[in-house]
Amino acid sequence: MYKGKILVIDDEINILKTIELSLKSYNYLPEVFANPIEALKRAKEAFFDLAFIDLKMQPMNGLEVLEALIKISPETTIVLMTAHGSIESAVEAIKKGAYDYITKPFTHKEFIHIIERVYEHHRMNKKIKGLSFQIEEKLEDEKFVCVNQTMKAILKTAVEVADSNIPILIEGESGTGKEVLARFIHQNSSRKNNPFIVINCSAITENLFESELFGHVKGSFTNAIKDRIGRLELADTGTVFLDEVAEIPKSMQVKLLRFLQSMEFERVGESITRIIDIRVISATNREVNLDLNEGTLRDDFYFRIAGIKIKIPALRERKDEIPTLMNYFIKKYSHGKDISISDETQKLLAEYDWPGNVREFENVIKRLLVFAKDNLIKQEYLPLEILNFKPKQSVQSLPKIEELEKQHIIETLKIASNIKEAAKILGISETTLWRKRKIYGV
Repeated sequence: MYKGKILVIDDEINILKTIELSLKSYNYLPEVFANPIEALKRAKEAFFDLAFIDLKMQPMNGLEVLEALIKISPETTIVLMTAHGSIESAVEAIKKGAYDYITKPFTHKEFIHIIERVYEHHRMNKKIKGLSFQIEEKLEDEKFVCVNQTMKAILKTAVEVADSNIPILIEGESGTGKEVLARFIHQNSSRKNNPFIVINCSAITENLFESELFGHVKGSFTNAIKDRIGRLELADTGTVFLDEVAEIPKSMQVKLLRFLQSMEFERVGESITRIIDIRVISATNREVNLDLNEGTLRDDFYFRIAGIKIKIPALRERKDEIPTLMNYFIKKYSHGKDISISDETQKLLAEYDWPGNVREFENVIKRLLVFAKDNLIKQEYLPLEILNFKPKQSVQSLPKIEELEKQHIIETLKIASNIKEAAKILGISETTLWRKRKIYGV
């Protein structure tokens, strides 16, 4: 994987060839031009992370190229190349938007030193934009609490795949912790210090999907009053989490598929191709097989996002985690208070089926802490749906036919005056009744 795309403009062919070889040797992808007009034309077609522009050229000088390139691609970081006698012009270029300048002649070592420094500045700028977006989203620092064996196996898998770039699809009911698991994977990867951008696919209208994901340029559609960076680009060098991915319209699935195959895209209203490097984690609460059969989810798109599948069980299937989750959320929201919870309340929390899963459980604990008096949580503070909940009997807990028959015979003998009457009430012969009494020890 190359580091970044570099545009180099200089009318001296030998310098171009030398710079091109230097850049390739350090895994950059250079495009070199002796003609500045041709270079600007190319800049309208493809995005460049950095641009190195010679100050003295024909038919346009470096300052003119700088101004034109800033209009075409304001996010490209620009460095001027100048002779010692033109440093004043280089300073003027910095005032007009160039990031830095390098004086000719320069050695290979000097050139590589400045390009590594400038590229790191460019990369950090992109990262800061992504991280700033996260701050605006007010993301919480969450932990994945787990004692259940199935959940432990899931976390083991998550750690094993964290540092790969294979797309992951997380399945599970709403509230099971799909986003928390995605963050856990991100935090255990080499991308952990880079952006983690969440895209709620079910909350974006179809006509805004492309703009939201890929960004747009001013005037590309009604209300596009300024250029906007898409969320995928904000995640560059980090992880993007596509929540409720099965809600993406089929028309958009085709465009996303193309992006996932090449990591190349264009903003809406722009013909410049951009390349980014992101890890994609998706999630859905729907039955994927039904969506595939009904045709709402494209097969090729599904296979692209589901390189590895992880299914999180519902909370009702891992109730052994309820005591641990309860202690975790009480500690998290009690603001340091020593809060205890009655045994009956704990019993009711453990019996409830939690259709909203961990998210519902967390909200109930928050509610209980609000109403708690004398630092004690009592059962009367529970929501009605939990207080009135009747646990379903499991198959294992149902009495056997023999047990029911034995109990029926005992109750009948209590009200009958003799064996003959009891047999008549039971609808069996006296001989049969004697035999059953012997079997059951009645």
